Amino acid sequence: MITIKVMSLVIEPRVLKGFRDFLPSAEIERRGFVERVETVFRSFGFVPIDTPALEYAEVLLGKAGGETEKQVYRFNDNGGRDVALRFDLTVPFARFVAEHRADLPLPFKRYHIAKVWRGENTQRGRYREFTQCDFDCIGGDSAAADFEILLMMREALSAAGAPSITIHLNHRGLFNRFLSTIDASGKSIEILRAVDKLAKAGKEEVLKTLSTFLDDERSRKILDYVEAKGSWDETFYAMTSAAGSDNPDAERLKTLRDFMLDTGTQDIFKLNPSITRGLDYYTGLVFETFLNDMPSIGSVCSGGRYDNLTGLYSKEALSGVGSSIGLDRLLAALEALGRTAKRKTYADLAIICVDEKRGGLYQSMAGRFREAGIPCEVFFEAKKQSAQFALAESKGIGWALIPDLDSATSGGGSGSGAVILRNLALRQNSAELSIDNAILFLKKNLT
Repeated sequence: MITIKVMSLVIEPRVLKGFRDFLPSAEIERRGFVERVETVFRSFGFVPIDTPALEYAEVLLGKAGGETEKQVYRFNDNGGRDVALRFDLTVPFARFVAEHRADLPLPFKRYHIAKVWRGENTQRGRYREFTQCDFDCIGGDSAAADFEILLMMREALSAAGAPSITIHLNHRGLFNRFLSTIDASGKSIEILRAVDKLAKAGKEEVLKTLSTFLDDERSRKILDYVEAKGSWDETFYAMTSAAGSDNPDAERLKTLRDFMLDTGTQDIFKLNPSITRGLDYYTGLVFETFLNDMPSIGSVCSGGRYDNLTGLYSKEALSGVGSSIGLDRLLAALEALGRTAKRKTYADLAIICVDEKRGGLYQSMAGRFREAGIPCEVFFEAKKQSAQFALAESKGIGWALIPDLDSATSGGGSGSGAVILRNLALRQNSAELSIDNAILFLKKNLT
């Protein structure tokens, strides 16, 4: 007897490590987040743009270097072109500005919310495919532009439902001045990257890294410089004593401090000389935002000033400042803190199907509720009402509408007639109501 082994034609459904599907409850939360922060961005006069997910590798990697370049998804396409998936939204923005400069009034204020890709190690709130919410102002170097970005960070995170935050900021220019005083400017990039790991790796590990290319004395001076010395004023005095107080970088920090005091926002800002940001293109102010209730998850919104980024793609080197909210990391933190809604649907009302031939009437009724701002879903099959109630509850819908077909008319699509509303959580029915009264009732009772 010959046994023939038949291979299964069913492909196992699975996703790559670091990539995810989003069920409705998660995607509703994400879309709600995007809508809320977009409202904030627009209120500041910022406009949306979009760029391709795939770019020429030389465009994306012209100024990345280091670990970032190692994490990029890079390959040759079918035409033999060296291409890469964008690893952030700032570098494509620089290319965008250089390419469309003639059509952009300066200063140009944009926001861009889209997916990016990095082949890094996955952990809580950190994935290989994730969404960034970027907002930048390009075309001018002023403390006012820096401060507007900082205020937008506060407003956007508040609108997104984030609890209390602290924005840590530093000035890379001042740090570079300090490195000049200890004759370490030639290793500034390596030093910045080492210091950027201080919060995760600890002082001893950073000291060990610094000691691979600097002597012990200069390594310890660097660690002393990046340690906050107490209040804003105390830390600022220590920084300027080491780097010099009579320079534009120190003056920029002074001006920003004045703006904070003018707006009464000084309590959410902390001067932190260890904040350096790992990417090479930052040249001035840099900042990172931490949730006071969960600082361990890391920065949820970060960025800085980049004075030379567009110079890679154009002879006109425009200065810019911007920030990026890590949507996935922030939502992971909010979920852990119990601050997400977990909605499964947008609908507040389900219209029960009593007779499948009256689908037009049900849609007419639904139209009345939708016009009144009450999202509703029409059920299509005349199953038992108990089964339809259970379906509505499984979707997270709180109310059901039961039409009285004996009194209902569909003339002209009016959706008139008596109806009964059922509170699905309490298992309670209302008395018969007109559509108008049902709308008023729900508006009072929906939360």
